[in-house]
Amino acid sequence: MAGTGAVLALADADSPLRAPLTLFFLLAAPAAATGAALRTLEPFGRLVASLSAAVVVNLLVAQGMLAAHRWSVPGGIAAVAAVSSLILLLALVRRPHGRTARRRVP
Repeated sequence: MAGTGAVLALADADSPLRAPLTLFFLLAAPAAATGAALRTLEPFGRLVASLSAAVVVNLLVAQGMLAAHRWSVPGGIAAVAAVSSLILLLALVRRPHGRTARRRVP
């Protein structure tokens, strides 16, 4: 569903669902990527940290585009998608293969 928002925004489709789905993509993509990277945290802590990271990624992309005088909606969506993909790729590369994480019982 989040990908639909990105596709609608990049295609410049005239749909009433374009704005809410695009905003959902801008929060869900970085949040899911950082949530995968923070899998050792407790569920509530991971939720809070990943949503905060999503806001930070969006703000950094917007700030970089404004500083470079290259503001565009499709460019921002593509940049957020690229940063989210990079975060997810790094999280998958760092994942230990063949081992399962064991939880310590207090």
